[in-house]
Amino acid sequence: MPLFGNTFSPKKTPPRKSASLSNLHTLDRSTREVELGLEYGAPVMNIGGQSLKFEEGQWIAESGGSVSGKELQRLKKRNLQLEEENNLLKLKIDLLLDMLSETTAESHLIQKELDDLKNHTRRKK
Repeated sequence: MPLFGNTFSPKKTPPRKSASLSNLHTLDRSTREVELGLEYGAPVMNIGGQSLKFEEGQWIAESGGSVSGKELQRLKKRNLQLEEENNLLKLKIDLLLDMLSETTAESHLIQKELDDLKNHTRRKK
C-alpha cells in the first residue's frame, strides 16, 4: 500500500482547439491575392532617414546598395587611407619635379660655363 495515497494517475488532457478556424493559411500566395485582393510587397522600413527593403533574405537600402554596415565602414576607412596615400604620392611627385628642375637648371648653367670657357680659350689662340 502506498504511503501517501493512490499511485500516480494523470488526468486525460482535453483535445486542443484548432489554432485558426480559417483555411487561408492553406492557400498559396497567388490564390490569396486573387481571392482577397491582397498585394503583398517586400517589407519596407525607414530607420534614421534611410529606407530599407527586405529582398531575397537581406535588407537592402532603397538607394540600390546591398552593403552591410561593417563593410561600409571598412570601405570608408580604406577610401580614406587611399586618399591619404594619393596626397602623399602627389607631394612626392611635386618634390621630384622640383629636384629635376633644379638639376636641369644647374646642368644648363654648367654647360653654358663650359661653352663660355671653350669660346674664351679659342679666342686666345
